[in-house]
Amino acid sequence: MLKPTDGAEGIIKFVVETVKKAGPNPCPPTIIGVGIGGTIDKAMVIAKKAITRKIGSHNKNVKYEAMEKETLKRINNLGIGPAGLGGNITSLAVHIDYLPTHIAGLPVAVNVCCHAARHAEGII
Repeated sequence: MLKPTDGAEGIIKFVVETVKKAGPNPCPPTIIGVGIGGTIDKAMVIAKKAITRKIGSHNKNVKYEAMEKETLKRINNLGIGPAGLGGNITSLAVHIDYLPTHIAGLPVAVNVCCHAARHAEGII
Protein backbone atom coordinates (compact mmCIF):
# COMPACT_ATOMS: atom_id res chain seq x y z
CA MET A 1 0.00 0.00 0.00
CA LEU A 2 1.64 3.20 -1.14
CA LYS A 3 0.75 6.72 -0.03
CA PRO A 4 -1.43 8.61 -2.52
CA THR A 5 1.24 11.31 -2.58
CA ASP A 6 3.75 8.79 -3.97
CA GLY A 7 2.06 9.18 -7.35
CA ALA A 8 3.33 7.79 -10.63
CA GLU A 9 6.99 8.10 -9.67
CA GLY A 10 6.42 6.14 -6.47
CA ILE A 11 4.63 3.40 -8.38
CA ILE A 12 7.42 3.14 -10.95
CA LYS A 13 10.09 2.98 -8.23
CA PHE A 14 8.11 0.28 -6.37
CA VAL A 15 7.76 -1.88 -9.49
CA VAL A 16 11.43 -1.50 -10.45
CA GLU A 17 12.55 -2.30 -6.89
CA THR A 18 10.33 -5.40 -6.87
CA VAL A 19 11.92 -6.66 -10.09
CA LYS A 20 15.39 -5.83 -8.76
CA LYS A 21 14.74 -7.84 -5.57
CA ALA A 22 13.47 -10.79 -7.63
CA GLY A 23 16.69 -10.67 -9.65
CA PRO A 24 17.27 -13.83 -11.69
CA ASN A 25 14.77 -15.95 -9.70
CA PRO A 26 11.82 -15.60 -12.13
CA CYS A 27 14.10 -16.57 -15.06
CA PRO A 28 14.09 -13.35 -17.07
CA PRO A 29 13.11 -12.05 -19.53
CA THR A 30 9.82 -11.56 -17.73
CA ILE A 31 6.50 -9.88 -18.31
CA ILE A 32 5.46 -7.57 -15.48
CA GLY A 33 1.80 -7.08 -14.56
CA VAL A 34 0.91 -4.13 -12.36
CA GLY A 35 -2.44 -3.56 -10.68
CA ILE A 36 -3.21 -0.12 -9.30
CA GLY A 37 -6.24 0.83 -7.26
CA GLY A 38 -9.35 -0.90 -6.06
CA THR A 39 -8.58 -2.73 -2.84
CA ILE A 40 -5.29 -4.57 -2.39
CA ASP A 41 -6.89 -7.90 -3.27
CA LYS A 42 -8.40 -6.40 -6.44
CA ALA A 43 -5.03 -4.86 -7.33
CA MET A 44 -3.51 -8.34 -7.12
CA VAL A 45 -6.16 -9.79 -9.44
CA ILE A 46 -5.76 -7.09 -12.08
CA ALA A 47 -1.95 -7.38 -11.89
CA LYS A 48 -2.31 -11.09 -12.64
CA LYS A 49 -4.69 -10.41 -15.53
CA ALA A 50 -2.44 -7.66 -16.91
CA ILE A 51 0.30 -10.14 -17.80
CA THR A 52 -2.03 -11.81 -20.30
CA ARG A 53 -2.23 -8.72 -22.49
CA LYS A 54 -0.48 -9.09 -25.84
CA ILE A 55 3.16 -8.02 -25.74
CA GLY A 56 3.54 -4.74 -27.59
CA SER A 57 0.08 -3.50 -26.62
CA HIS A 58 -0.26 -0.64 -24.17
CA ASN A 59 -2.85 0.69 -21.78
CA LYS A 60 -5.36 2.87 -23.67
CA ASN A 61 -4.96 5.62 -21.07
CA VAL A 62 -1.95 7.69 -22.19
CA LYS A 63 -0.90 8.31 -18.55
CA TYR A 64 -0.60 4.57 -17.88
CA GLU A 65 0.94 3.92 -21.30
CA ALA A 66 3.71 6.39 -20.42
CA MET A 67 4.18 4.68 -17.05
CA GLU A 68 4.45 1.28 -18.77
CA LYS A 69 7.15 2.54 -21.12
CA GLU A 70 9.15 4.33 -18.41
CA THR A 71 8.95 1.37 -16.03
CA LEU A 72 10.10 -1.05 -18.75
CA LYS A 73 13.03 1.23 -19.59
CA ARG A 74 14.14 1.39 -15.95
CA ILE A 75 13.75 -2.36 -15.46
CA ASN A 76 15.85 -3.11 -18.52
CA ASN A 77 18.51 -0.70 -17.23
CA LEU A 78 18.97 -2.88 -14.12
CA GLY A 79 21.36 -5.13 -16.06
CA ILE A 80 19.84 -8.40 -14.81
CA GLY A 81 19.34 -9.69 -18.36
CA PRO A 82 18.13 -13.05 -19.70
CA ALA A 83 18.44 -15.86 -17.11
CA GLY A 84 20.07 -13.31 -14.81
CA LEU A 85 23.31 -13.47 -16.80
CA GLY A 86 23.45 -9.74 -17.46
CA GLY A 87 22.25 -7.66 -20.35
CA ASN A 88 19.66 -5.09 -21.25
CA ILE A 89 16.53 -7.24 -21.69
CA THR A 90 15.28 -8.15 -18.23
CA SER A 91 11.60 -7.72 -19.14
CA LEU A 92 9.76 -7.95 -22.43
CA ALA A 93 6.80 -5.82 -21.32
CA VAL A 94 5.18 -3.99 -18.44
CA HIS A 95 1.38 -4.02 -18.46
CA ILE A 96 -0.53 -1.77 -16.08
CA ASP A 97 -4.22 -2.01 -15.29
CA TYR A 98 -6.10 0.15 -12.82
CA LEU A 99 -9.33 0.55 -10.87
CA PRO A 100 -10.80 3.47 -8.96
CA THR A 101 -9.78 3.53 -5.32
CA HIS A 102 -10.31 5.39 -2.08
CA ILE A 103 -8.50 8.71 -1.93
CA ALA A 104 -6.66 7.74 1.27
CA GLY A 105 -4.76 4.79 -0.18
CA LEU A 106 -2.87 3.65 -3.24
CA PRO A 107 -2.90 -0.15 -3.52
CA VAL A 108 -0.29 -1.44 -5.96
CA ALA A 109 0.43 -5.07 -6.79
CA VAL A 110 3.18 -6.47 -9.00
CA ASN A 111 3.00 -9.84 -10.72
CA VAL A 112 6.22 -11.12 -12.24
CA CYS A 113 5.46 -13.60 -15.00
CA CYS A 114 8.28 -16.09 -15.21
CA HIS A 115 9.45 -17.96 -18.27
CA ALA A 116 7.14 -20.90 -17.54
CA ALA A 117 4.06 -18.83 -18.30
CA ARG A 118 5.25 -17.58 -21.70
CA HIS A 119 3.76 -19.13 -24.78
CA ALA A 120 3.86 -18.97 -28.52
CA GLU A 121 1.12 -19.18 -31.07
CA GLY A 122 0.95 -19.74 -34.77
CA ILE A 123 -1.53 -20.08 -37.59
CA ILE A 124 -1.22 -23.05 -39.91
